[in-house]
Amino acid sequence: MKYGYIRVSTKEQNIDRQLTAILKEGVEMNKIYIDKASGKDFNRRKYKKLIRKLKSGDELYIKSIDRLGRNYDEIIKEWNLITKEKNAEIIVLDFPLLDTRTKVSDITGKFIADIVLQILSYVAQIERENTHQRQMEGIREAKKRGVKFGRSKKDIPKEFENMANKWSKKEIGLRAGAKELGVSHTTFSNWLKERGYTREK
Repeated sequence: MKYGYIRVSTKEQNIDRQLTAILKEGVEMNKIYIDKASGKDFNRRKYKKLIRKLKSGDELYIKSIDRLGRNYDEIIKEWNLITKEKNAEIIVLDFPLLDTRTKVSDITGKFIADIVLQILSYVAQIERENTHQRQMEGIREAKKRGVKFGRSKKDIPKEFENMANKWSKKEIGLRAGAKELGVSHTTFSNWLKERGYTREK
């Protein structure tokens, strides 16, 4: 039995390109499962339904590997579930090396696809590490130039002392005092604590 799987990240994205490619492979429309969900994990309703349907010898067609998912560690787990536990075939249309059907010269597609997936996973991991390293280096260089990160601490205005004394004597409430100073009541409260102000009994 031939099945197809389509995934787009949002409801607004168009599925036509994926659908056309899968239908060309002779997959019937009612055997194509479509998810409109993120590729960060495999907790997708139609995907789970498809996995339950797959049996030994079935073929699963996908337009490109990122339609299956975006995390290669997770992709490899699902790939092994489909090809080894379910004993079904996977055909990634945009990447002929990711076709688990038997090839010539006794080298199986499963063997080749497993190697290719491991390489892709390794490359993705290295790229994540390189990106993180570049970010850290960029932050270090920016700090050397005096660039500050995070929210800047708000300076306490000169009117604060007067408003704090009023609050301490119960002449004004926390929110009213904050409003007079043009800050949030949380900021006003933090300033009061920092300066040691307390409310009269």
